Amino acid sequence: MNNSTNPKVTVFIPVYNREQYVGEAIESILAQTFSDFEILLVDDGSTDSSVDTIRAFTDPRIRLVCSEENLGIPKTRNKGVELARGQYMAMLDSDDRAYPNRIEKQIAFLDSHPEYAQVGSWCRMMDSQGIILNKVKRQPTQPDDIHAQFLFRCAMSNRSIMARTAILQEYRYRNDFPRCQDYELHVRLAKQYKLGNIPECLVYGRIHSEQITGQTPGLGDAKKQEIISGQLHELGVTFSEKDLDPHLTLSRMRKSQFIPDSAYLEWAQEWLVRLQQANKQTHHYAEPAFTHALSEKWLQTCWTARTKIGWGIWKYFFRSSLSKNMLSTLRRRVF
Repeated sequence: MNNSTNPKVTVFIPVYNREQYVGEAIESILAQTFSDFEILLVDDGSTDSSVDTIRAFTDPRIRLVCSEENLGIPKTRNKGVELARGQYMAMLDSDDRAYPNRIEKQIAFLDSHPEYAQVGSWCRMMDSQGIILNKVKRQPTQPDDIHAQFLFRCAMSNRSIMARTAILQEYRYRNDFPRCQDYELHVRLAKQYKLGNIPECLVYGRIHSEQITGQTPGLGDAKKQEIISGQLHELGVTFSEKDLDPHLTLSRMRKSQFIPDSAYLEWAQEWLVRLQQANKQTHHYAEPAFTHALSEKWLQTCWTARTKIGWGIWKYFFRSSLSKNMLSTLRRRVF
């Protein structure tokens, strides 16, 4: 048990049947260059030896809390938020690892930027065996860009987040979001606070077959559409349910191996311009960040479509008003 009742940071690791990985997650925190922390592990009714693995560690900064039954992700995360004793709360999934300087760098950022509710980072991926892959998940860094990207995707990696504990305790996760509860929370926070990402990798994210994201894709899409629908209403744009699936596709063509045809291009051009026009009326998103986000989606869509349509794609691209921002968008674009 940690004798310090007020550590600077609570590192929260939710656990459910992660006997193979949770030890590495804990070790990566114990190896941090910053030492004033507690590691709060909330086990959500694991049926494997995850709890035994955790109890094998003797560091007094480790706290283990066990739920008698499986509560699910949002309730387990809220339990961690309630129990956190640190000024800041750092998230880490039980199958991931932190870079040694992660906590130190994020504390320095939040200490010097009191107007930010939370800060994340980029993430380098690894496979199920912990072998580092040549794959980095980059995110936008500035608050206006993050806010604009939230209309299309979750622009913060929850495994990399460090937030102000008092703010998380006020906002909490929604229990009716078994998937995408982090995305939904980020969107709510962005309405009142600045959110940022440090432009370097501070966590390793593990890719493996037991991840809930891969096991429940349909539920994930439904919850993303719910989150995006709320933002579209706030933007003041007119839309129908049939617009939501192609809207999601704008941000995941590479992952889903989707290649746009001429019909999709026509829809995308009209849709993105409609979003732009709505923002001119409501000023819901800051400019020029919002226009840059729209131009990025248009450029990405046209670039992906070139394999099907050929270089004639550029007639689609340049006839759109969205192409006028191409050069500045290329400078700001996060690949």
